[in-house]
Amino acid sequence: MIIDVVIASTSRFQRYGSVGHPEEADDLSGKVILERIKASGHIARYSLFPDGLGLREVVEKSDADVVVICGGTGLTPLDLTLEAVEPLFEKTLPGFGEIFRYKSLEEVGTRAMLTRAAAGVYHGRAVFCLPGSPGAARLGIDLILTEINHIIGHIRE
Repeated sequence: MIIDVVIASTSRFQRYGSVGHPEEADDLSGKVILERIKASGHIARYSLFPDGLGLREVVEKSDADVVVICGGTGLTPLDLTLEAVEPLFEKTLPGFGEIFRYKSLEEVGTRAMLTRAAAGVYHGRAVFCLPGSPGAARLGIDLILTEINHIIGHIRE
């Protein structure tokens, strides 16, 4: 399975530009996600983009089985990942966000209510939106990898 890992960070993109590996952008969250994907036997492709509505085009052009966007899910005016991506969803996976927040509650307490982790289906692929912290990246990718074969199987029935 091919998984596109898209790090949405305007500040990191301004500092490092378009890079192909998390090490080139001092990106701990991207590194965590890629390590876990590779350990699970899947193929991971990494990219760094500025947050914003341009992420919609990234999802539309992806030919991967899964797209994981990490970052841009917060509450600041510049956090636009969900505003860019959710309108594309043909179906939503509300359980992903619910479980993510539940598990986050165990780790960070009531701050978990601030997360806008989300998932949906677009043109036969699963799309996941994760908060950008390394802890959130770890939690999110672990949840995704636990069920991804099952999810993709249902999407492609």
